Amino acid sequence: MKLLLVHLRLAKTRQSNTKLHKMKIVEIELPENTDLTPFDVRMSLASKLYEQGKLSGGQAAELVGISKRTFIELLGKYDVSVFGYDSTELLEDLKNAE
Repeated sequence: MKLLLVHLRLAKTRQSNTKLHKMKIVEIELPENTDLTPFDVRMSLASKLYEQGKLSGGQAAELVGISKRTFIELLGKYDVSVFGYDSTELLEDLKNAE
């Protein structure tokens, strides 16, 4: 069975503006027949870590390699709410607001 190797971060350090950030390198081996792209894997991981509060929106966007705005816009496709609510909680709050 062939495996697809996904690199989540290629550099150990990255400079943004005037700050130097240390980054970890993670390699994940996935079966080649999965329909996941490296972007899908990065976005899934970043959105989950964002949802858990372990990464800020900016940090998660940086992990994926996209802007913070784009990351926030894509969160819904990964079943993550920007507001920290799931759909059931949001509907319940809307019902209570009536």
